[in-house]
Amino acid sequence: MRLLLALVGAVTVLVVGAAPAGAHGAMTTARVTVTAGASTDVVAEVEVEYDLLMKSAWLRQDAWGATDPAEQLRQLEAHRVDVAAYVADRFQVAYGDSRCTAKPTEAPERTERDGRGYAVIHLGYDCEDEPGRSHALFSALFSDSETFVHSTTTLVHYDLDGTEGTTMLKDEDTHEITPAEHGESRQWASFVVLGGEHLLLGLDHLLFLLVLVLGSRSVRDVVLAASTFTVAHSVTFLLAALGMVSVPTVIVEPVIALSIAVVAVLTLVGRGERRGRWRLPVVLAFGLLHGLGFAGALGLDEVASWDLLGALLAFNIGIELVQLALIAGLFPVVVLLRRVPRGQTVLVGAAALVAVTGTVWFVERLVAGVAPV
Repeated sequence: MRLLLALVGAVTVLVVGAAPAGAHGAMTTARVTVTAGASTDVVAEVEVEYDLLMKSAWLRQDAWGATDPAEQLRQLEAHRVDVAAYVADRFQVAYGDSRCTAKPTEAPERTERDGRGYAVIHLGYDCEDEPGRSHALFSALFSDSETFVHSTTTLVHYDLDGTEGTTMLKDEDTHEITPAEHGESRQWASFVVLGGEHLLLGLDHLLFLLVLVLGSRSVRDVVLAASTFTVAHSVTFLLAALGMVSVPTVIVEPVIALSIAVVAVLTLVGRGERRGRWRLPVVLAFGLLHGLGFAGALGLDEVASWDLLGALLAFNIGIELVQLALIAGLFPVVVLLRRVPRGQTVLVGAAALVAVTGTVWFVERLVAGVAPV
């Protein structure tokens, strides 16, 4: 039991220490639209976070530190060659066996999502190869090796080679897709995998799921809690994708951290009938917020296309599959600990440490003033 307590404590210390980077704080989503061009073979509109772009392009602090929208646009125009070169080097198009030559086609633009500045870079690609070949898309935008962020997701919508679709490119290294070979089933499969990965990499969602399991006294309890959480976050996730709900991340993420602390504390103090009264309403309320967190992680703040909605449903399925697997593995361990000497001490200690972790994250996100995505 002492060993188990030490392990739980060590893991929690690591989680707290990694909180700013480990929850959602160091992740980003890039958006790319790729279509056949008129003056060039292929055109791409690449939308990325402004400050990350300017840092990754190794520009001066007066460039990446700009916060005023007009100043950000001025900096983009002043450094248009550097930012276009960075994006062109990391988002590439190939045709057959040859890499296409990229060049900027329009001046960079600035837009805003959820209170953050985004740069929009327009590129044209000239491809040289015999007709009848297929295009391939490569993305290494904001790779882990650049150290500014981790686990970058690139949401790509393409209309090339007679194929239209949406996919996510996500890994630690270069990502590749050949639109002509990427059918609908493969698109959905990639989103299922991405959803599962997102839950596993999102420590805040994992800890919330953990305290739900810790507070469950029976299989019925854990099934009801998990089902309530699933329904709640699925509703807001899809409403956000439909453009019907939009809550700033600066509000959502601190409250998600608070939800972890609140449910952990209620797990510690709630007993019997009193615990049953608060459990499902609280899980429902916070589940709605977690759905906005999932949507925020994908940058969903405008109406999605129908093909993207299908992909997002697959993303949600991936979340649920991993959630069910984790519950199936964790709940038997909780039941076993309740039946062994000092096992209850371990469970109480785990809930307490999770409460501390959630509180630390909540304070950090409030102090930071900019919520992680």
